Amino acid sequence: MEVKGEVFLGVDIGGTKVAAGLVNDHGDILYKTRNPMNATQGAQEAVAAVCEAIDRTISENPAATVRAIGLSAPGSVDPRTGSVVMATNVPCWKNFALAPLIADRYKLPAELHNDANAAGLAEAIWGSGSEYDCVFYATVGTGIGTAILFDRHVYLGRTGAAGEGGHMSINFDHRGPRCKCGKPGCIELLAAGPGIATRARRKIESSPDGEGRQLLDSVGGKVSDISGETVEHAWRAGDPLATEILEETADLIAIWLGNIVDFLEPDVIVVGGGVGTMLSNWYPRIREHLRAWSVNPRAGEIPLVKARYGPDSGIVGAAALVVHPGRYIMHVPTQ
Repeated sequence: MEVKGEVFLGVDIGGTKVAAGLVNDHGDILYKTRNPMNATQGAQEAVAAVCEAIDRTISENPAATVRAIGLSAPGSVDPRTGSVVMATNVPCWKNFALAPLIADRYKLPAELHNDANAAGLAEAIWGSGSEYDCVFYATVGTGIGTAILFDRHVYLGRTGAAGEGGHMSINFDHRGPRCKCGKPGCIELLAAGPGIATRARRKIESSPDGEGRQLLDSVGGKVSDISGETVEHAWRAGDPLATEILEETADLIAIWLGNIVDFLEPDVIVVGGGVGTMLSNWYPRIREHLRAWSVNPRAGEIPLVKARYGPDSGIVGAAALVVHPGRYIMHVPTQ
């Protein structure tokens, strides 16, 4: 269906893909497209991949009037300057002023923000957190990204680095594996997709013959090919070992959220991402265990809900940045 009228263009930038779409001021996604991201060569090659998605979105919707372009990117960003400071998944951009470049090229206002913060903003304004004043948003997939929102504003702290809840350590062991961030025991290391796969491989290798048979069969008996997705498929097929692994994942999430509740006590916890959506099957278990991992006697009253936007959260989140510009709180230190 052809899109007409005033709309906002949201661009979700990842390490392997760029997704773009048109969103109205009610948070409805009207059109979307995607193409590969060129993140390992030069900065301009990566920009070209972003522009390819923007150009296609505009050219395929000639009756639409784009008012502004929002951009969401992984890693550390500075929303004041519209710059990608550093992103592991997009190594070609360091202190790269992406939003000003896009604004100049398309002669439109442009805003840039971290992908989790942008998605959290969309959920707080239009999504599952829209009825609450204090929202803790988490997206659980290949990694874990989080956002803190007060009165539909993203809280960024002193330098813009606040809200990195995925790198909260819950299993401190100097001898154990370290997260990509350098810290041991991050919840991302343990409970995101790659962490689920790692725990599954270890259990297969140490379990008696016959355990995890469906899981092994799904990867042709090659333990190294087990991924978070294959664990999920095996669980859906009734594999007991896969079920045990995902129950452990839910318990790790409960430990982590207990810390979040004790520190922040949000009005609602909104969970998105591929793994996060799958874990909704364990929400009752997480809620029950949360009480044991929080000193707050009313921790069980906090709703734990699925995000509204699912795989489109990056597009809608990016659009939210320009539908409602300046929706962030940042305490800049005085000189």
